[in-house]
Amino acid sequence: MTMIAAERAEARDTELNSLGFAKPPAETRVVVAMSGGVDSSVVAAQLKSEGYDVIGVTLQLYDHGAALAKKGACCAGQDIHDARRVAERMGFPHYVLDYENKFRESVIDEFADAYLAGATPVPCIRCNERVKFRDLLDTARDLDADCMATGHYIQRKDGAARAELHMAADPNRDQSYFLFSTTQEQLDYLRFPLGHLVSKDETRALAAEYGLSVADKPDSQDICFVPNGDYAAVIEKLRPGAADPGEIVDDNGNVLGTHRGVIHYTIGQRRGLGIGGLGDPLYVVRLEPETRRVVVGPRSALSTKTVNVTEVNWLGDDAYEGEIPCLVRIRSTRPPRPAILRPLPGRRAEVELLDPEDGVSPGQACVFYEPEGTRVLGGGWISLRRRPAA
Repeated sequence: MTMIAAERAEARDTELNSLGFAKPPAETRVVVAMSGGVDSSVVAAQLKSEGYDVIGVTLQLYDHGAALAKKGACCAGQDIHDARRVAERMGFPHYVLDYENKFRESVIDEFADAYLAGATPVPCIRCNERVKFRDLLDTARDLDADCMATGHYIQRKDGAARAELHMAADPNRDQSYFLFSTTQEQLDYLRFPLGHLVSKDETRALAAEYGLSVADKPDSQDICFVPNGDYAAVIEKLRPGAADPGEIVDDNGNVLGTHRGVIHYTIGQRRGLGIGGLGDPLYVVRLEPETRRVVVGPRSALSTKTVNVTEVNWLGDDAYEGEIPCLVRIRSTRPPRPAILRPLPGRRAEVELLDPEDGVSPGQACVFYEPEGTRVLGGGWISLRRRPAA
């Protein structure tokens, strides 16, 4: 019997609390992952006000000295201070854990290496997968918590067979793209109290209601370890020589110009190539880091029909086999599009897009959704191999 089924059986004659447990909130311990922002602060304050046994935990993920001077990023010095103030106001214990080495090994190093390999990585997904939902979740279990709650905008619903992952009620805040790698075991343990809210205004209103100092705090915009969005500067610091110049060529190998380092370019980029006056607009269609070449071509060369996906995490009820109609999202900023998912051995898949997409980039995620409704069926990572549209 699964944990969800066992809880339901036990709850037949007992009312469930708001976190889904058949016992009073005061007897339910929940660890809240607190980044210091308004979202996770509201989660902690709300659960404490409902009478839960709340423990707040904040992760120090990168250099504390540098973080003190940088605002607008999660898990930095000011954010740790803000999380502590919320805990003091609401009256629950708060701990700061030094995960700097784990974060560098699990997230930052791979981010730099992926960029050097010509990919466009999404480190926030790896952070959720390898740090917050693995190491921090283990810490929550060590603290004898019944569950761990976060401020992510995504919904966890009890389905007929198991806990299900669903998009947030507010499509503008939905973070399902960044949480596709959440495993079923993790989903059974996690709670997302903000997923049902229809707007961020509701979250801020709750923060004001609880008297939290972060009620008007701006949202984080940058990747926490990338100040001002300057990816290239971070990579060059981590991997000296990464910005060596090279050639800009067309698909036939004709040299059209020079570039200032492959790490400065992404698939689909049009501006900033320095090769104007050649007639039709040209876009970056491929990066070849081994030869330090940036390959450009017409927009039609960006169109992709078939996408190869690796490290697939499957959350559907049906077996992962055959041809599976679904919707897929290939970038966080794009809406889900109809596709056919074809599972392959070794946690791989081939995804056929019913309508070709431009700018499919290796290193980005490909997230699967049910054809109708809001359920997340899983996802994987777009590999370096892709098949252009016919």
